Amino acid sequence: MREKDNFSKPLILWYLKNRRDLPWRKSRDPYKIWLSEIILQQTRIAQGTEYYEKFTAEFDTVLELAAASEEQVLKLWQGLGYYSRARNLHATAKNIAEELGGKFPGNYKGLLQLKGVGDYTASAIASIAFDLPDATVDGNVYRVLSRYFGISTPIDSSKGIKEFKALAQELLDPEQPGNHNQAVMELGALVCTPKSPSCETCPLQEKCYAHLAKETQLFPVKKGKTKVRKRYFNYLVLDSSEGLTRIQKRTGRDIWKHLYEFPLLESYESFADPESIENQVVSEFNLGEVYGLKKFNAQTVIHKLSHQELHMDFWLIHTDEKPPKTTAWKELVNHALPVPLQNFVDKYKGDS
Repeated sequence: MREKDNFSKPLILWYLKNRRDLPWRKSRDPYKIWLSEIILQQTRIAQGTEYYEKFTAEFDTVLELAAASEEQVLKLWQGLGYYSRARNLHATAKNIAEELGGKFPGNYKGLLQLKGVGDYTASAIASIAFDLPDATVDGNVYRVLSRYFGISTPIDSSKGIKEFKALAQELLDPEQPGNHNQAVMELGALVCTPKSPSCETCPLQEKCYAHLAKETQLFPVKKGKTKVRKRYFNYLVLDSSEGLTRIQKRTGRDIWKHLYEFPLLESYESFADPESIENQVVSEFNLGEVYGLKKFNAQTVIHKLSHQELHMDFWLIHTDEKPPKTTAWKELVNHALPVPLQNFVDKYKGDS
């Protein structure tokens, strides 16, 4: 029996018996598959399923998604993080509707041209929606292949990326490419987990190098971790006696692009004294008088992203004046806010 048969056949049989009942697996519609893959990037299955069902309920086709406003898409995406995915999702839907006749490209190369679609997503859509022999490689695949074959090439090196892609393509069952790709990923998610893998239930255990050598903890190999950057955000939260506040849209190449936030003063370290920001407050809002300036949160809020750690304080600014460029607090529900800011709004307005 060829190595491909040793690997693929028992894996697919295991998958057909043990796969999870996930909503996107009930469809061959490339739109549904694409949507699920974009949502599941950097997202757990349980949370991703909830958002997938919200999106398909609101936008059942790519044309409906294309017709939506960016504000609608970002609001529906709120809480998933990595908001560039949502912006790319919307841009791609508009491109398909306006430039591609409402239809997804039917091959890997065409799919790869779509904004926000990389090698993995293009391969997933090609194999699952169109039965094309394109192998997927994600974190689960790296883990399964590195352990099974005992490969020590770092997965975050250019050599490793090429090596694992070639191996995955070689092992792929061309008659069942969709099932094969999903089987490898499902095995990594359910059995060949990063910590404490369930080797006793694995259909590949008899020939798995890491299991036989009792070295599962050594694979996959990585070169090193990215340094985490600490940032200090001081949000200036206007709360006028007329029920008004001020928000602004984030722009530029930074986190939370196109989401809304309160005026922000970023510092090299957290401010501890209200007097140190009072001048900033008067300048920002062009106020004649400020009263009740105080920090809302007793403890600095720490919000962790993949490569950043945000230290956030919310400074309340009370005034009887009506500054320009304000928004009613009740209108914030119509704007997409980053999760920690939405949490603040919920707590503050819930307490007030």
